[in-house]
Amino acid sequence: MVRHKYVDGICIGAALLAALLTVVFMFGERLGISRADSLPGYALRLFDDSRVHVIDIQIENWGEFIENAEKEEYVACTVEIDGERFHQVGLRAKGNNSLRLTKEYGLCRYSLKLEFDQYVDGGNYYGLDKFSLDASFQDNSYLKTYMVYDMMEFMEVPAPLCSYVWVTVNGEAWGLFLAVEEPEEAFSRRNFGRSYGKLYKPDYRSLQEENADVALKYIDDDPESYLNIFENAKFKISEEDERRLIESLRILSTGEELERAVNVDQTLRYFTVQVFVMNWDSYVGHTGHNYFLYEEEGVLSILPWDYNLAFGTYALGMSEPIKDPWILINYPINTPAEGEIMLNRPLYHNLMKNEDYFALYHEYFYRLIEEYFESGLFQTRLRQTERMIALYVQEDPTAFCSYEDHQLAVETLERICLLRTQSIRGQLQGQIPSTILGQQEQPDVKIDTAGVRIEHLGDFEDLESAWKRQNTALERVMFSTAPE
Repeated sequence: MVRHKYVDGICIGAALLAALLTVVFMFGERLGISRADSLPGYALRLFDDSRVHVIDIQIENWGEFIENAEKEEYVACTVEIDGERFHQVGLRAKGNNSLRLTKEYGLCRYSLKLEFDQYVDGGNYYGLDKFSLDASFQDNSYLKTYMVYDMMEFMEVPAPLCSYVWVTVNGEAWGLFLAVEEPEEAFSRRNFGRSYGKLYKPDYRSLQEENADVALKYIDDDPESYLNIFENAKFKISEEDERRLIESLRILSTGEELERAVNVDQTLRYFTVQVFVMNWDSYVGHTGHNYFLYEEEGVLSILPWDYNLAFGTYALGMSEPIKDPWILINYPINTPAEGEIMLNRPLYHNLMKNEDYFALYHEYFYRLIEEYFESGLFQTRLRQTERMIALYVQEDPTAFCSYEDHQLAVETLERICLLRTQSIRGQLQGQIPSTILGQQEQPDVKIDTAGVRIEHLGDFEDLESAWKRQNTALERVMFSTAPE
């Protein structure tokens, strides 16, 4: 009997271990533990884009939060996602010009950011630490960002997951938003594996500065010259990480052996979509920002971000913004910006100087227009999504536009994309000039865009008309009480 004196203890320990393993199996995803053979839990739940989800933000003083939104300071709240509660979640407003203009116009529909580990160490939503709720600012279609990410995914460019969400505040309707996966740890793990590299969101502090680092230009070997990159690192970085990235920029600046420093294939696919959607609030545009930079073992990849001002609707900071759809929809694919900008965007310019890369860039345009647009896939995705969100748009109490304006915006977006497809096919086949100079020399050789009005996608006039609607919704929420 002596040799069996530890049996009871062993049995109890085994039972406890089995119970622990059962808990991990049942709730592991909630704790941030993903199965190796599946998508992360959050991708199968909130980011199932086949339906509209429901998020209730439970907060003590919504009016005070809105009043201080421009400060972008976190406050604690409880968030209920599809009926499941998460406590002590960080909430703040987000945005740049959209945040500023929302405040200036006296509006209250801000894009929002929810961070699960802001107050709770290790807090997450089935493995996701942070996501945003996009307000569709200057996007009456509610579809611009969603469709661009769909195009990026089609072209096999790592892009954030997204899905539509009906947002309520303390149980009161607040509006239809687009939930977007924030590119950080979970995004990197999902796209690049557990041993992922470094992620940055280069951004300028002032447009009046040169911002050569945001443009990904090599300056010198001093990390202090690249603060717009390194101060916007998403993960902790070392001196070696800084040295490696700077060396990649140096190689890029030479225009030689670019595959040592750039994921050329993925970058070309990214630029194919970027140029198609005429987004100048981007790396190839006036600002040069709104992208993520991923680096792994000295190789750089550019990743998509922020498309509410795509399809020719960006005008902020431009002295003479282009508004003519005849120019915009026919905009040349080989010089997607003025020469001064292109010369200062080496990630585009130096790749396009290589004949093989330039030819591959054109091949990817053929793939995009033939397999995504001309095949009918685009129209199917657009119209299915429009039908899915229609009732929510009609009931949206903080919408920037009327439902009729929304329908007009969807029709306009569809027409712009199909006309853009025709123009790009003509450019690829040499029937329409594919450079700015060529179009200046042959100004009449373009696709006819009569009847298209870019402003139907969303304009400043919509902001002026939305004030009463949004403030009525705000008053209703302010008189509600946050659940216990």
